[in-house]
Amino acid sequence: MTTHDQDPQASEARELERQLTTPRSLLAIDVGSVNTRALLFDAVEGRYRFLAAGVAPTTAGAPMFDASEGVRHALDTLESISGRVLTGAEEQLLIPSTRDGSGADNLASTLSGAPPLKAVAVGLLERVSLESALNLLGTSYVNVVETISLSKRRRIEEQINAIVKQRPDLVLIAGGTDGGANRSVLNLVNALGMAISLLPAAQRPDIIFAGNRELAGRVKGFLEELTAVHVTENLRPALTEENLGPAETLLTDIFRRRHANRILGLNELNTWSGGNLQPTAMSLGRIARFLSLLQAKESPAALAVDVGASSTIVAAAFNGDLRLRTFAGLGVGEGLKTILEQCTLEQITRWLPLEIDPVYVLDYIQNKTLFPATLPAEREDLAIEQALAREAIRLAVGAASGRFPRNARRLHPDLLPLFDPILVSGAVVAQAPELSQSLLLILDALEPTGIQQIILDKNNLAPALGAAAPVNPALVTQLLLDPISFLNLGYVIAPVVDARPGAQVLRIRIRYETGHSNTVDVAMGDLTLIPLPSGRKAKLEIDCFHRADVGAGPGRSLKMSRPIVGGPFGVVVDARGRPLHLPTNATERLETLRRWHHALNR
Repeated sequence: MTTHDQDPQASEARELERQLTTPRSLLAIDVGSVNTRALLFDAVEGRYRFLAAGVAPTTAGAPMFDASEGVRHALDTLESISGRVLTGAEEQLLIPSTRDGSGADNLASTLSGAPPLKAVAVGLLERVSLESALNLLGTSYVNVVETISLSKRRRIEEQINAIVKQRPDLVLIAGGTDGGANRSVLNLVNALGMAISLLPAAQRPDIIFAGNRELAGRVKGFLEELTAVHVTENLRPALTEENLGPAETLLTDIFRRRHANRILGLNELNTWSGGNLQPTAMSLGRIARFLSLLQAKESPAALAVDVGASSTIVAAAFNGDLRLRTFAGLGVGEGLKTILEQCTLEQITRWLPLEIDPVYVLDYIQNKTLFPATLPAEREDLAIEQALAREAIRLAVGAASGRFPRNARRLHPDLLPLFDPILVSGAVVAQAPELSQSLLLILDALEPTGIQQIILDKNNLAPALGAAAPVNPALVTQLLLDPISFLNLGYVIAPVVDARPGAQVLRIRIRYETGHSNTVDVAMGDLTLIPLPSGRKAKLEIDCFHRADVGAGPGRSLKMSRPIVGGPFGVVVDARGRPLHLPTNATERLETLRRWHHALNR
């Protein structure tokens, strides 16, 4: 008879149980494009808590190109705040912790403050394999500088010149379903090989082959004499099937290695992290997937959005199916040039609740692009930054929504699917002077519909927790449900309705835990706050008029089976209409924006 001690599965189960029940401290380091953050987590009275954060300017970019300096300063700040010694005599991290409580048991690290990799996507057909290649590259910090496919009928010398001119860091080859096309794929690979041979050896790209598995050996044999070749599973094994998972892991490895070779300090940070330095986007995607599984019975979809200085991340998960998009070069710092390329100045200034000269707005944007770490000093500057954040989020979510599942539940085909919760992070949103500004920015940018919970990542913890998930899943589970670590701004009820301004569209009955109840009538065009103290629960019954839809169908009443939880604003009812329409008249628009701001500041 096999004893428990001899049973490998039993030993593994006991080890997992020990990891889940034994408190282990965690240090998380995030190297962003503007700031480097050091975050400390540990168990307090039997539960994990976020203890403190240290922030310092990032030094991964010019002129230093040494991430370790920013990390060291962030750790110094964290040590002074927390009182815990985290580094040794030679400024080495104390991992694992020592008997006297110094250091931390684990380190999780994330990186977004590095230049995007330049990539060439190669595929047979634009709407099949090339589309899947672009979907994969869109999950990380990558700029696609060239695409090559049979649909682009260019001569072979033109294809070669395009690759040589761009000098990419990475070439992704997709194409041919398993058991499908051979000759066409090999013709593209042949042109690629000639182009790579013309590049200096030190500047040759990594190659990922994710096409017809029957050709993998021939492609690797042909190209590996020229450069590093990585073979993974077919992105498009069948015409109607897409498989990005294995290639995503490989792409992360290349991202990590390429930047570790270019930026001092990253190799050391990766070693301390157990070889698991993660792109920030991938870590945020893990959190979105976790949230979608956490409440799969009630709401099978979750959305996480992070707007940074140089990039914006949209991570949408549908019952564990993650749809991740990273928009490198789209942000509210150096990424502002992308906003100006894709938006008119009028689209930005329409969100300003103050009268500001458009020339001043343009000057501020150009200066912010050059000095992304600059903080707004005046009310006008703050209003401009928040207007830019609205457009950055709208652009990113609009582009990412093309990859959302067609069967995702929506109240209107042109609007956001029903997500619960919606998690938003990024300094411009999370560190607004007033919570009402954060909430209104999120509502304007995302235009949620139905009944959705809005969570604000005030301390930028989500990427750190995503990176920590493999080493300490218990910490992630506890902190994501901790109202202190993540701020629940409250539930938002947003009907999809077309009615004249002032017409009653909803009647909401709220039943509190105390047994008391309250009835509120909501008119079209209003932002209404229903009292519900933070952390307290209540149940809702909603009657709909003028065919308003909050999730039960046009004009149908809704009685929620599960309670909602109050936030700083109680329950927010956003009956401004979907999509939002701002008056074209400048005076009326200012009055409308000020009325919205006033509604959340009562």
